[in-house]
Amino acid sequence: MAMSVSFPSTSGPDLGGLIDLPEGEPRGWGVFAHGFTLGKDCPAASRMCKQLAREGVGMLRFDNLGLGDSNGDWGDGSFSHKVADTVRAVEYMNASGREVRLLVGHSFGGAAAIAAAHDCPTVAAVASVGAPYDPAHVEHNYDALLARIEAEGEAPFLVGGKALTLKRHFIDDVRQADLTERIRTLRRALLVLHSPTDNTVGIANASDIFRTARHPRSFVSLEGADHLLTGKNQAARAGRIISAWADPYLAA
Repeated sequence: MAMSVSFPSTSGPDLGGLIDLPEGEPRGWGVFAHGFTLGKDCPAASRMCKQLAREGVGMLRFDNLGLGDSNGDWGDGSFSHKVADTVRAVEYMNASGREVRLLVGHSFGGAAAIAAAHDCPTVAAVASVGAPYDPAHVEHNYDALLARIEAEGEAPFLVGGKALTLKRHFIDDVRQADLTERIRTLRRALLVLHSPTDNTVGIANASDIFRTARHPRSFVSLEGADHLLTGKNQAARAGRIISAWADPYLAA
């Protein structure tokens, strides 16, 4: 069962989200940060959060600025906005009486979850799935547009048949993002999940994150999974692993 919600982003427009609710007494609550342009209803976000809810962990997944059910213009966002809005999502859940102890992020959202945890005092555990060590890794998605953006300030960016606007401030922001110190000083339990056959964000990223992190840290290889976790039971398997690992950290 899922409940539709909305809350204001840090830049003003409302963000649309869903809270996947456990059927019985919740074991705990979490927030999910989706990948680059994927949205809350992509298979990875939807299936992982639904599986966590089946395991008793209620999860808020939300669309970033200008995607899905969220208002605003995606082109006005950035990695810094994504991090700040993830913090805002945690604050929204906490204010509703659902204290967030767990952050989960997929791909670009995994990097955002790690960065956001620093500003979320209630969060005790972070799980990254297929996350890049350097947020600027997303440049491979739009490298053909870089010259035009640097010359004109923006360019249309086609995603799933929809034209988004990619602006220079996004590129500048993501290039300045330094996840290394955020990982080293996380001071929260960290679970790194990654497929050794991920052709979008290579397994070396997981190695770099894990080596930089301090204990308590864990690594799980998602053998056979693709980056988007679209194969049968891949996202649900990740959800089950996260649920079991997070158990000691869910109680306040």
